[in-house]
Amino acid sequence: MPPGAFPGVAPGAGAPEATAELETPQTPMPEGGGGERRGGVTGVLRSSAIMALGTLASRITGFLRTAMLVAALGTGALADAYNTANTVPFIIYDLLLGGILTAVVVPLIVRAREQDPEYGARYEQRLFTLAIAGLATMTAAAVLLGPVFITIYGGAMEGAQRDLAVLFARLFAVQIFFLGVSAFSGAILNTRKRFGAPMWAPVLNNIVICATAATFLVVASGRVTPESISNGQVALLAAGTIGGMTLQTLALWPSLRGSGFRWRPRLDFKKGELGRIGRMAVWTLTYVVITQIGFAVTTRLANAAGVLGRKDGLGDVGYTPYFNAYQLFQLPYAIIGVSVITALLPRMSEHAAGGRMRDVRDDFSNGLRLCSVVILPAAGLMGVLASEIAVVLFAHGQTTVANAQVIADVLRMFAVALVPFAAYQLMLRVFYAMQDTRTPAFISVGVVVTNIVMALLSYALLPTDKIIVGIAGGFAVAQTVGAALGWLVLRRRLGGMDGRRIFVAYLKLVVALWPLIGFAYATHAVVNAALGTGLDSGLLALVAGSAGGGLLYLVFARMMRVEEIGSMLSTVTRRLPGRG
Repeated sequence: MPPGAFPGVAPGAGAPEATAELETPQTPMPEGGGGERRGGVTGVLRSSAIMALGTLASRITGFLRTAMLVAALGTGALADAYNTANTVPFIIYDLLLGGILTAVVVPLIVRAREQDPEYGARYEQRLFTLAIAGLATMTAAAVLLGPVFITIYGGAMEGAQRDLAVLFARLFAVQIFFLGVSAFSGAILNTRKRFGAPMWAPVLNNIVICATAATFLVVASGRVTPESISNGQVALLAAGTIGGMTLQTLALWPSLRGSGFRWRPRLDFKKGELGRIGRMAVWTLTYVVITQIGFAVTTRLANAAGVLGRKDGLGDVGYTPYFNAYQLFQLPYAIIGVSVITALLPRMSEHAAGGRMRDVRDDFSNGLRLCSVVILPAAGLMGVLASEIAVVLFAHGQTTVANAQVIADVLRMFAVALVPFAAYQLMLRVFYAMQDTRTPAFISVGVVVTNIVMALLSYALLPTDKIIVGIAGGFAVAQTVGAALGWLVLRRRLGGMDGRRIFVAYLKLVVALWPLIGFAYATHAVVNAALGTGLDSGLLALVAGSAGGGLLYLVFARMMRVEEIGSMLSTVTRRLPGRG
């Protein structure tokens, strides 16, 4: 689970890896170049193509990992204990370091290197040493505070479930160190225009977790609960979870060395360096604390709904179905949005450092329109084929078709959030590129307050089995509020948002989207009427509806002359064997 892979928390720096890398030279650009100049849409596509491929591999294996864990642990009390505890390391990391990496470290390293390459190299060494020391301290503290975290996030957990969650939380806290080292290394590689490596290593982590879940299925006899789980099974889950993150971190080092980075421990910070970091980090920390308050409330309410659901005989309707739906929801954003954002952040930082706000605005416009080409149809398919997606991925082992349908209900609501969520995340990176971490903190207040109010209303007013659906709906409303506030502020800061071109692109994409929705819904209705619900019928409807709907979307988008579709397709075809 990468940083930010849980609802209510903005994704931070990705976790690293080690394979093919992309080194894209920065093309000099004129001060007032348009959005389609060299280094615009096509430049971002070139930089993000291999990242998208790596992210796709990571997410495919990630979904296999999630499906395997759901098959092994189910969606009930055992899974809630495991998933809540395994979320804690990422919360602590994001709270104390993750947001600082994205908002502070990348822009500062870029500017230090522009000032003087030798100074920039020494500055990297100092920051990396500081991070290592901080991570070791954070990890030790998190191990001791395991019971406190479960009290905060576990809701109404009690008895054997709480004891197991506390044990997992203490064991999984070791991941904080490896997670932080890998993420910091990934940030350094990103500043060196090596974007591919941080997108591939999570595949290794996912493979280890898949193997762990498969082994758990083999050794477990019947349904395992917090009361019946053995010490050996606990050790297996802990070793696999921690071992996967460790391997992911170690795999990044060859790529770091290949980029020329050599770590030499040093803490000889120059006058003003720590102060500059602190001034930027304090607002980033404020932002993360605010978002974590929202996450704590929603997680606690989701876990409480799960406990109520089991007591009332309503099945598994708690945190794990909500968590799994969120993993599915993030896929399109992770494949294209994270790739585009990662490619854009160093570029926007350079433009902002030079005072070229028109170029920053064009970068944002290009990134948003590119993301939307994939994210809009993905949201449409999620909304229509949510049942088929959930059944095909999760209705195995300890998880029934009825359990999968609960995940599908939440996923439909999350689909509504996909477009505003991606836009909001991209806007945050624009602020970070301008070294403004204060404004995102203020905006996050409105986002989190909206999220908390909606979650509390859902818990108070909705039936128990619909609480997590309502919480997902509140997340969608909150992301829309964040995107709207971010747009208003940036429009004034950048002298406009290229709104006309963005609006025209969205209008064309929405027109092209309706044939996809119609075809997917017709396929869903026909297959369900003929074959009913189940794995085979779900797989047929999913494949046919996605393929046919996707083809119609591409055809209509080309007919509407959506420029970003043409750029993306040409980039892909140029990479095919036999093409230039």
